[in-house]
Amino acid sequence: MTESTTFFWITLFGISAMIVNSIGIWIIHKNREWAQNNKEYFMCFAAGMLITSPLIMAFPEAIAKNSQAGLTALAGFAFMFFSNRFIQYKTKQDELAFGITAIQGIGMHSFIDGIIYSVTFSVSIQIGILAGIGLVIHEFAEGVITYSFLIKSGINQKKAILYAFLVAALTTPIGAFVAYPFIQFLSPSILGLALGFVVGILIYVSASHLLPEARENEKKHSYLALLSGMALALVIFLIHH
Repeated sequence: MTESTTFFWITLFGISAMIVNSIGIWIIHKNREWAQNNKEYFMCFAAGMLITSPLIMAFPEAIAKNSQAGLTALAGFAFMFFSNRFIQYKTKQDELAFGITAIQGIGMHSFIDGIIYSVTFSVSIQIGILAGIGLVIHEFAEGVITYSFLIKSGINQKKAILYAFLVAALTTPIGAFVAYPFIQFLSPSILGLALGFVVGILIYVSASHLLPEARENEKKHSYLALLSGMALALVIFLIHH
């Protein structure tokens, strides 16, 4: 496997993820009323994925690389909790704090997605493709959710499109391209700690923001959306294994 071949696959999947995410943002922008009527389903679906994926895939992998990854997962959770409290204190607006805190987690998650592309394709094209398919699938929902968060936080539609693209879509290829030259020099132990930190962030976003918001405006059969998100994460897990 040549270096140029590896970089080609990383580029292909990184750009594909950005495009799919952008499609989700554009569709939700053009169908705002439909989105408002169904946003609880999107939140439940996203919560299902963002709780299940870290627990069954990312966290075990982090522990395998570094037995202390549980500490950085706790640190990630605490970081999001206290940063949210700080944002609420500064903005004096719960809605704005909700949006800013959520996109913090999504931005970091998307950036890490890009790093994952670099890691997996550097190991094997086959492993990279399997991991990449799973990541690209969830990009659509991530774009929808990010735009919804920004609208909920009081940002106007044009800025919401731009910010959602920058936070959720563009960060993935940036993560891939930034990580690619350096990933071979990072030890598995350090990668495990970093992955644990991200797990804590994702669990906080899903458990402390997505699920409470969805329950506050619970709709009939919204639990099916939660189970669908969990099921998709499980399917991706089975594909990986």
